[in-house]
Amino acid sequence: MSRAGTKGVPRGQREQQILDIATVEFGDRGYANASIADIAAAAGVSKPLIYTYFGSRDGLHAACIHRAGERLVAAVAAAQSVHGAPGKALATLTGIFTALDGHTQNWRIIYDATLPRPGEPFDTARHYQNALNAMGSEGVTEVLADAGIGDPTDHALVLSLWFSIVTTTIAWWTDHPDHTPDDMTERCSRIFTALGRSR
Repeated sequence: MSRAGTKGVPRGQREQQILDIATVEFGDRGYANASIADIAAAAGVSKPLIYTYFGSRDGLHAACIHRAGERLVAAVAAAQSVHGAPGKALATLTGIFTALDGHTQNWRIIYDATLPRPGEPFDTARHYQNALNAMGSEGVTEVLADAGIGDPTDHALVLSLWFSIVTTTIAWWTDHPDHTPDDMTERCSRIFTALGRSR
């Protein structure tokens, strides 16, 4: 990870540099194991400067969550205007891939299993989880309704499967960062088509 440096950098730009580095740190190591000292060193700033900008460790974490969550929620919300369950599912993935391009840690900091419960960091992340989960739930309802299925237990299972698929796909993408969002969309489309035919 390269040092961002601060000399002559406007505060707004410097804050974004720190958020970029902090998001990688929180995403890769989890909230519980992330180090403010390592974030400061990678950003080329002092720990006191980070506290001046963000107030606290949790303030920095919250700023990362809000930035990531707003981008993801907006991207998924835009996909909901697509007509038809299959098209909406693919559009949702396209929106997620576009929002996460080069920054897959944004997904991981929102769905971070190391967040303390109860606690403000978890509550902040949970706000965006709820928004994303609600849209996912609506999509699953539409898919099952098309198949004539109204069982709430089936809905709960399919929703869990959907988010597992999304999370696993993002994890795979993290390990194969040479793929563009368009590549990922095309790959998922091929796989969905193949699975549909195999039925």
